[in-house]
Amino acid sequence: MTSPASAAPVTGATASASASSTALPPLDPAAIRQALANRPAADVSGGFVQVTGSAGKFTGASGPGINPDGRFRIGSISKVFTATVMLQLAAEGKVDLDGTVQQYLPGVLPAGFPPIKVGQLLNHTSGLPGGSVGWGNGGTGWFADHRFDSWTPQQIVAGMAGEQMSFQPGTAQQYNGMNTFVAGMIIEKVTGHSYAQEVRRRIIQPIGLHDTSVPKADDPRLPDAAAHPYLTVQDPDGGSHQVDVTEQSPWPWAEGGLISSAPDLSRFYDALFRGRLLPPAQEQLLFTVPDVPDYQSSHCNTGPTAGRACMSMGLERAELNGLVVWGKTGSRPGWTSGVFATRDLSRTVVYSVNPTVLDGAEAPYWYGIATAAFGIGQQKP
Repeated sequence: MTSPASAAPVTGATASASASSTALPPLDPAAIRQALANRPAADVSGGFVQVTGSAGKFTGASGPGINPDGRFRIGSISKVFTATVMLQLAAEGKVDLDGTVQQYLPGVLPAGFPPIKVGQLLNHTSGLPGGSVGWGNGGTGWFADHRFDSWTPQQIVAGMAGEQMSFQPGTAQQYNGMNTFVAGMIIEKVTGHSYAQEVRRRIIQPIGLHDTSVPKADDPRLPDAAAHPYLTVQDPDGGSHQVDVTEQSPWPWAEGGLISSAPDLSRFYDALFRGRLLPPAQEQLLFTVPDVPDYQSSHCNTGPTAGRACMSMGLERAELNGLVVWGKTGSRPGWTSGVFATRDLSRTVVYSVNPTVLDGAEAPYWYGIATAAFGIGQQKP
């Protein structure tokens, strides 16, 4: 859980669930309500948080028309689903985490790239470059004009052609969505089924997720939406207008295309953390962070251990003033979300806010909500 203020990832070759952690503070509904009320209306049109677990429950929202039980675009939280499927395949002997991408997908990566292990995709130590397809210029106007466009995973991965590796595989960690596109392609190659089929068969159906889906790239709908977000687009004459982005292409697929809800994400984490989806050996990989440096990442860059890895094979480990939590953030235009929990599931926090911009101005707001939900406040390390 990176933040502009104080989130502090803790890492190490043995950084696992058994590591000591500050006791969980009591739930403070008044502090959470105040954090929600601090919404910067010009940059965030709405938001909500749901807290579950044995240490107390709370649901709150800010902004018009917000439904905390509704569906939203979870962005990179999708990566946790992808990692879970891959770890299941590893447990079944269908994927070797020490096997190489080149072994499973011959000819897909540029010929000059070194061997990259499947496990290095999951914990972002592959060193793959970021690619150049599908992202545009990063502005609200570009996205508003192209929000229904889509690119295939093959097109995304092909965008690495001509780019250089960021570092030798296994020597550093760089959070990179390209890893998960490749992982999704391996899942399809190994199983002979679509990624959507595997997520549905292995996760959605067994644990009863009613709001979660992997939509097709040409299906922009968002039924029972938690909110109707919009982006503020600047006009040539100096004015601006708003564009509703509730409907948009879910082309990020295994990397960031899933739809879910707060109740479903809490149920997913409960099943994942309690070992209902993975055998012990693979579950442990979710709670083990490699002891390598962070490389120019948007994650792992704050707190007393800034500059070291914070991502496991599916989750992010963060320390909030001594309290260790595990989870994942995610964003799509109009949505910035996260789900984090203590290892014992005494508290699970799901939040989602609706930024009207794409420059990260909403970060202090969602961070304030998340830390208030964990009872930490906005103290600096």
